[in-house]
Amino acid sequence: MRQFVLRICLCFVISSSISMAAVGQGWTRFRGPNGTGLSQAKSLPSRWDEADYNWRVEVPGQGHSSPVLWGDKVFLMSADPHDATQYVLCYSATDGSLLWRRDYPSSPHHLHLRNTFASGTPAVDGQRVYVAWATPEKVTFLALDHQGRDVWNLDLGTWTSQHGFGLSPMLFEDLVILSNNQQAQELDPGQKPGESYMLALDAKSGVERWRTPRTSVRVCYSTPCIYQAGDQPPQLICTSTAEGVFSLDPRTGKENWRVPDCFRMRVVSSPLVTERLVFGSNGSGGGGNYLVAVRPDPQPAKAYEVRNNAPYVPCALAKDDLLFLFNDRGMVSCADVETGEIHWRERLSDGFSGSPVYGDGKVYCIADDGTVLVIAAEREFKLLGQNPLGEPTRSTPAIAGGRLYFRTLSHLTSVGGAGPD
Repeated sequence: MRQFVLRICLCFVISSSISMAAVGQGWTRFRGPNGTGLSQAKSLPSRWDEADYNWRVEVPGQGHSSPVLWGDKVFLMSADPHDATQYVLCYSATDGSLLWRRDYPSSPHHLHLRNTFASGTPAVDGQRVYVAWATPEKVTFLALDHQGRDVWNLDLGTWTSQHGFGLSPMLFEDLVILSNNQQAQELDPGQKPGESYMLALDAKSGVERWRTPRTSVRVCYSTPCIYQAGDQPPQLICTSTAEGVFSLDPRTGKENWRVPDCFRMRVVSSPLVTERLVFGSNGSGGGGNYLVAVRPDPQPAKAYEVRNNAPYVPCALAKDDLLFLFNDRGMVSCADVETGEIHWRERLSDGFSGSPVYGDGKVYCIADDGTVLVIAAEREFKLLGQNPLGEPTRSTPAIAGGRLYFRTLSHLTSVGGAGPD
């Protein structure tokens, strides 16, 4: 009997270790853990060529959806550029083999020139993967298990936007959360304003747990994140043109605070939190972008702004006391996190749409032409590598299991490391 109990305990320990390893290797949402873009991976490369790829596979259709990972699985969205059929894809992180593919009918509709029918990034946990897409008639919010079977599938109603869809879900405890922020002005003749709200569903069942209506001006695409100061309750941090930077209770949807009038233009980038600050940015195709830093405690208020060469679409990245800003027109800046003072600024490409990520002392970001720029995460500028992937992209890299994963318009590539255990 004692040997039987010991075997059971040993199995539990091994199982728990495997689960913890999988979580450690996970990149479970847009920009990884809590949307920070930070990885603890070591021995990541700065330079490579095609001979150094672990694997490179062609992805059906096209999209800007970024890869997410759980254990040995890579999840991704793509879509047929002609009829908008949605593809939910699962690949082996080890060798790039396609493990399963699910096709969902959709319908073509107007998009911004820089958008695709599959620009939202999935979220994933140990049991399910969560995806969202939309046509003007319907927002689909869907959960599948890791074998590709539907768990729940919801119709959230119509989608109103000049530019198409691009929202990404996030996870908190047993909830999956979506910022459904739609267009409320500058509409085409006859088009009705969209209904905007923050939505939390039971991740297992898809049952609605809370819905908080929000004011909207123009469609915004930011994915929320969690801020928690010490032993204080967690806060869901959100950004939008109409409401600036605001905080909700992630368990109930009740508003904690709001710093309004932060943004005059469209919010596309997602908020970033550090120990003492919250960052968000806004902009337009015509320029005038700026980044705002907000101190959330004890009295939420704007701390400073960065007005020159701030990002519009790309998210900010903070590592220790340094803030890295990749501008849509190709400028890269390094600033002091606490003050916004610029340490250096360099032009590295013709433009960035994907967001930077960090690993092994390096910052990685893919330029719109598909070149992966690698810089040292340091106060002094050091360009460590320029690595062409051979195809345009507006996606954000993922780092998991000691490897880098890059999605270009129609390919998925893995570089570096030994791969998942």
